[in-house]
Amino acid sequence: MLHVGLTGGIGCGKSTVAAMMREMGCIVIEADLLAHKLIEPGQPAYDEILREFGPGVRGAGGRIDRGKLAAIVFADPAKLKLLNAIVHPRVIEAVDRQLAELEGKQPQAVAVVEEALLIESSYHERLERLVVVWCEPEQQIERLVNRSTGRGLTREEAVRRINAQMQLDQKRRIADDEIDCSGPLEITRAQVENLVARLKQIAATEKPQKDLSKARSGLP
Repeated sequence: MLHVGLTGGIGCGKSTVAAMMREMGCIVIEADLLAHKLIEPGQPAYDEILREFGPGVRGAGGRIDRGKLAAIVFADPAKLKLLNAIVHPRVIEAVDRQLAELEGKQPQAVAVVEEALLIESSYHERLERLVVVWCEPEQQIERLVNRSTGRGLTREEAVRRINAQMQLDQKRRIADDEIDCSGPLEITRAQVENLVARLKQIAATEKPQKDLSKARSGLP
């Protein structure tokens, strides 16, 4: 099985690319969805988040209100680091379990791990290939502030969230493959089709070894 990482900046179109890859036959593991499950009531991360951030982050039904939590952590880098330290190791464990289960069932499949912090956590070094999705910075902002198709953030909130992530040019330097999502959707799809065809060919032949020196060279 070929293990592929898929990441990119917020608002760049990573989820759109992941959906296309799934349609084209890849197995996609969405780390963000795993994270959402791991902060549900009854999960270990839930109690730890309440202990560190207080009962004010609870919403309807006692669940963690992700909007309230996001407002706190994206205004304070130390709190964002704390939240990642609580949630991310558990996400990695869940991803590892899923990959291990899939490995025996579909040895020649393409398994895609979609995650925003793939590089920041160094998890990309454990995968065979890394795909980075990108667009122009102003497009990121426009998409994040759009109330009908985006997240409806203020411009200030959008810039703060973009700045909280590793810069796109750094991510692109580390990438094995890139998808440019700055143009029309059909152009993005054509890029994804070509990428998936190449990944399937690699998965069907010999499993490559990740060039770890290249991966580390792009980190700050």
